[in-house]
Amino acid sequence: MKINLDKALLWLALLVLLVLPFTATGYVLYIVNLLMVYVILSLGLHIVIGETGQFALSHAAFYGVGIYTAAILNTAWHPPFIVSILAGGLVSAVLGYVLGALAIRMRDIYLALSTFAFGEAMQWVFVNWTAVTNGSNGYQMSPARIFGFQLTSDIRAYPFVVAIAALTLWLTVLLSRSRLGSAFRAVRESDVAAQAMGVNVNVVKRVAFMFSAAYAGVAGGVYTTFASFIHPDSLGFDATLLILIMIVVGGLGSVRGAVVGAVLFGLISEVLRQVLSFQEIIYGLILIGFMMFAPGGLFIKRQARGAQRLSRLPATQGVKSSAGHDEGRP
Repeated sequence: MKINLDKALLWLALLVLLVLPFTATGYVLYIVNLLMVYVILSLGLHIVIGETGQFALSHAAFYGVGIYTAAILNTAWHPPFIVSILAGGLVSAVLGYVLGALAIRMRDIYLALSTFAFGEAMQWVFVNWTAVTNGSNGYQMSPARIFGFQLTSDIRAYPFVVAIAALTLWLTVLLSRSRLGSAFRAVRESDVAAQAMGVNVNVVKRVAFMFSAAYAGVAGGVYTTFASFIHPDSLGFDATLLILIMIVVGGLGSVRGAVVGAVLFGLISEVLRQVLSFQEIIYGLILIGFMMFAPGGLFIKRQARGAQRLSRLPATQGVKSSAGHDEGRP
């Protein structure tokens, strides 16, 4: 029944996306395009945090690398936008692999701080490398192209953005069900146990960083297909915090949770643009509320629910054996 419900919701979402261009205004299509970018970003952060358990805070930096790479290529050589998107993903993936190689010996708060430092360093580059990024004045992007056809409006970019987001989601599901996905989860549960099972923990961590960064770079390239301007201020820690909230609220380790969290908080972020001075406070309150009352997120797995129920049992309570003895006691 659960599988049928998932399929029904998926088909409903596809139907809405197909009908939307014929019924919605340009602003609505812009919001949907932006939500698709958030979906790709959330899926990328889901890989490194939700699947592999590596608490990285550098996602916005790779997103910015993807945007500037694709935008500069579009302005200089006007290639098909697919080339620009792949270039953004490739450059981000290389940087992600290097960062993963440097961070593999760090854990928990030390990993978070090191990746946060990388993100801040990239923010400094975006602001001060004026010859390339135009610095704090922002970068005016040329329209993306596909075989001479310019994507000069949200409705023109819409089918390509939705198709790329759907492809990314499909690839994420395949990755989660593959042997590499199993290796990711083994590393998340225990480095030592994974190593004992024959998993090369260092390689798996680097690959997870690489995939996560590639997703962020692709999301940045997709952003250039419907947006015409980017400012470095939108690529700071606030952006990483927003994406982090998306996967935490949706449910760490859940692909569905990453998608739903991206859509939900993408809409909330647009609503909160009217109260920018209170935006961070509201985000913080929502995150605190979920961590206190629903730490598993909206799509906590059945196993996690069972574990939580068991954790609430008294420590002295065991399981009665057929002989009437308590299996939890000697």
